[in-house]
Formats: sequence, C-alpha cells, structure tokens
Amino acid sequence: MANAASPRTTDRKPGDGYVQSFARGLEVIRSFSHDAPHQTLTEVAARSGLSRAGARRILLTLQALGYVRLEGKLFSLSPRILDLGFAYLSSMPIWNLAEPVMETLVEQVRESCSAAVLDGTDIVYVLRVPTHKIMSISLGVGSRLPAYCTSMGRMLLSSLPTDELATVLAASNLAARTRHTVTDVKELTARIAQVRRQGWSLVNQELEEGVVSMAAPIVNRAGQMVAALNISGQANRTSARTMQETMLPHLLAATQSVSRMLGGQPV
Repeated sequence: MANAASPRTTDRKPGDGYVQSFARGLEVIRSFSHDAPHQTLTEVAARSGLSRAGARRILLTLQALGYVRLEGKLFSLSPRILDLGFAYLSSMPIWNLAEPVMETLVEQVRESCSAAVLDGTDIVYVLRVPTHKIMSISLGVGSRLPAYCTSMGRMLLSSLPTDELATVLAASNLAARTRHTVTDVKELTARIAQVRRQGWSLVNQELEEGVVSMAAPIVNRAGQMVAALNISGQANRTSARTMQETMLPHLLAATQSVSRMLGGQPV
C-alpha cells in the first residue's frame, strides 16, 4: 500500500559519493503508486519535486530502458520495474527458505501468513501466503504498513537500540487507525519492550477493526533479526487469546525453523 508520495526513510545528508541524477530517477519511480498509477508529466514533476524538464528527461530515459510506458500523455511503470525488486528478493535466500515453511504454517493454522522487513517507520511485505481475505487493505509483496501498530512492525522495532527506536517512533505518524490503536509513545515503548522480552508480538485490532495478528522473529547466523513472520485472523472467529494459545506454538516453530536454516539460533 503506497501513499500519495512515498516517504523518505532517512534524512541522511548527501556526501561526496551522492549521485543526484540517480536519486532524482528514484524519486520519479517512487512517485507512482496505487493512488497514482498513471500520471502526466506535470503530475510526475509535482509528486517527485522536480522541474518539468528534469522529470521529462528522467521519464524518457526510463522509457528507453523499458521501465516506463507512455500512452498518450500518461506515463506508467512497466512490468520490467519488478526486476528491481526481484533482484533484492533473489539475492536473499531467506525468502526461498521461508516460503515452504510459511505454506505449511498456513495449512496448520488456516490463517494468512506474511513476512516483512523494517524500512524506516514502515514494514515492507516481502512474502505472503494468503488464505481467506480478512482485511480491507490489499496486501502483497512490496506493500507498506506503519510499524508502530502492526505485529511484525513491533517485532522488528524490538530489535532496535533504545535511541534508534525513539527516533523511529518520533518520526512515525502515530494516528489512531482504530479505537484500539496505541498512539502514546511511552505506552508503545513499553509494549515494544515487552515484545523484546517475550520474543513474539500480538496486536489486537490496532491496524484494522476485527483483525488480530501475531508475529515472531527470523534471525540470522549473526543473531540479527532480519525479518518477521506473522499470522493474521479475524477477531470474531478467533480471539486474541485463542490465537495465542493455539497458533503461537506453530508460529514460533516456523520462525525457529527458518532461523536454523540461516544458521541463527531461535530467540
């Protein structure tokens, strides 16, 4: 799920190695989203913060390389843009290892299973094995959700040092997505600390009414949390307590299995 304009995940100042034209090209690519899949030159320039001339040069370059299409006056991304994301996925053997484990988990618990990584204040879905559609939000590989109110987000945030966690929470738009959403920084920090202690996360209807989810960590050989795995269910069918009692053991077994494949020790 993309916003009107994709957020920058860092505020790093450019150094000597910074290639401005390349950065501008990425901003043009990021200007396309679920809400704006087809754009005029003027719209691309406005959404990417570039001049019309600058945006035009980049769009024509991307078109020549096959990453952008032009129909009439409307530009859109071509399927070839997926090569950029696939390069990341294919370079990480974890996803090949995790998918069959996730498929087995879905068969065991009869709920959807997803894997995500942390990117700034968001989580980004890198793998998903759905069962029944339970959310109004359409999720797939590349979808982004806020970390603070999601089970995988809190799991991943729990791996951050205290000062880095504080920075991420300060930069987050802590909006009340539902009447259950925790938006107080102090309370969020306490809940994330609890996640760190117990080694798993449960979020009950904070992202969307009626949706309960649990997440557990995947760790590598160096003991670093490289991703989180979750299962999601409907609160009117499976309560948070029932999910914890009946599905958590399967979830933990799945993440521990993937972690062992990576040479990591289960947490």
